[in-house]
Amino acid sequence: MSMLSPRSAQAISHPDQEPLTDDEINRLVQTAVAARDHAYAPHSHFYVGAALLMQGGKMIDGCNVENASFSLTQCAERVAVCTMVAQGYRSFRAIAIASVGGAMPCGACRQVLAEFGMDIFVYTIDVIDGERQMRRLSDLLPDAFSTSDLPSS
Repeated sequence: MSMLSPRSAQAISHPDQEPLTDDEINRLVQTAVAARDHAYAPHSHFYVGAALLMQGGKMIDGCNVENASFSLTQCAERVAVCTMVAQGYRSFRAIAIASVGGAMPCGACRQVLAEFGMDIFVYTIDVIDGERQMRRLSDLLPDAFSTSDLPSS
């Protein structure tokens, strides 16, 4: 039996998912802010950290990794999602993204997040003034491309 089998199933949407507790939000935000300290952004100096909250409370983080060929840059959100998948997980409850200005995820990141469910909570944090915003991914990407758009084989 594969080590991944319990978590390898199709990504599950949680439409009745309960909002996060204040403690969960605070832990998620702190993890994203701490991940930002590891960002590699020598070209733009725009440092971003992201953190995913898994079922059961585990946190998985990521940071942006720039490249001189800007199209090869990896956003913090996608680094966190790739780390999650590499660790054998296939779903998460929420993501927090920490940056100057509290930037929203780019379109590519929104689409990658959508692969794992449209009901995900997305928190953005401005590391300057601490302002937080929360939205559902479905509000940020209302007509996401999904497996239902693929031709059946």
